[in-house]
Amino acid sequence: MHSWGRVSPVTTTVDAPAWADQIRPAPGPVLAYGLGRSYGDSCLLSEGRMIETRFLDRILDFNPGTGLLRAEGGISLDAILRFCVPRGWFLPTTPGTRLVTLGGAIANDVHGKNHHRAGCFGNHVPRFELLRSDGTRTLLSEGNPRHAATIGGLGLTGIITWAELQLVPIRSAQLDVELVRFSGLDEFLELSKDSERFWEHTVAWIDCAASGRSLGRGIFIRGNWSAHGGLDPHKPPGASVPVDFPNFALNRFSITAFNTLYYRRFFGRTNSLQQHYSPFFHPLDSVQGWSRIYGKRGFFQYQVVTPTGAGAEPMREMLRIIAESGQGSFLAVIKTFGEKASPGMLSFPSPGITLALDFANQGESTLELFGRLDEVARSCDARFYPAKDARMSREDFVRSYPRLDEFRPHVDPGMSSDFWKRMNA
Repeated sequence: MHSWGRVSPVTTTVDAPAWADQIRPAPGPVLAYGLGRSYGDSCLLSEGRMIETRFLDRILDFNPGTGLLRAEGGISLDAILRFCVPRGWFLPTTPGTRLVTLGGAIANDVHGKNHHRAGCFGNHVPRFELLRSDGTRTLLSEGNPRHAATIGGLGLTGIITWAELQLVPIRSAQLDVELVRFSGLDEFLELSKDSERFWEHTVAWIDCAASGRSLGRGIFIRGNWSAHGGLDPHKPPGASVPVDFPNFALNRFSITAFNTLYYRRFFGRTNSLQQHYSPFFHPLDSVQGWSRIYGKRGFFQYQVVTPTGAGAEPMREMLRIIAESGQGSFLAVIKTFGEKASPGMLSFPSPGITLALDFANQGESTLELFGRLDEVARSCDARFYPAKDARMSREDFVRSYPRLDEFRPHVDPGMSSDFWKRMNA
């Protein structure tokens, strides 16, 4: 089994039940495994038993008047969208891929481009059933401490057998989108502040290879649901990456060339268009197996959120270090998080600026780069994201999550993961 980053695959025992009542208590630690889209080791368990949930994928109930959906925890967001979009409903918020399970979205409390309005995924999950390793099942609702512990709880409190999700109405599957080129971080922050009032979805691509006067340049992307267009769901992916790319394919020159071309992909400062939700929310889902582009050694994703009070300087210093290293990314995403808090005890988003980048695994040089970035992050009390992590220190985890001691009593003693073992070594 491996995570999406493919850095540290594990050999383990895997069960793949077709029905929730086939999940049986057993000696030794267990962990639910959805579609493996966590980037590090939070979805992996060596020396234990993993419960693959992808066959637990049924829609159990749907209210077409209110948009309240109840489904098994192994259903993918992809399947939910195929069901709900033609009926005029959409996910309340969505991560950058729809190829994650409902249970996984809750366990990692994923966020999307509308965090400044909708908060996290866990803000829209009224109830779910939790199966503990001893076989007991509990219905948990908002306000229950274990409900809060399970949201963002990395699968450590039990297995989500089914969950309710409050969908949001849409009039079409299209969005009215505006792309705005910006020259640096200060302009990015101004665009973010101005856009949050009138635009539901905001995010930016940033050129992590740019340096000097071009440092922090990028393209701001904002969109609102359109009143025009049909309610057609997304199409299946077309292209695929059949083999691992050679390690030399990703280098300073190819990354710099791509970023320069992407920054200049349209004329003028602003470009307006109508776009289907699929390329707007999930651009990489159109290519199956895209993680193989990073080669056999896999890749890391580095994601932090720097607090609002720290301003732009820590992020500017991180971008300077990344550009200097030559180990940049084709797809670097930057966004501001809003004030809406998640009920999750270990939820990642907090008010501030979040930066997410992919780095090909180049061994010691990549880890040394992360060490330099970590120093900047610690200097401003930034927070690291467990769902994207493969090498966070225990000290950084404890510092990043002040509700950790409140969370610990809710951990199922029969559940574990390689991430959790690493944090408690």
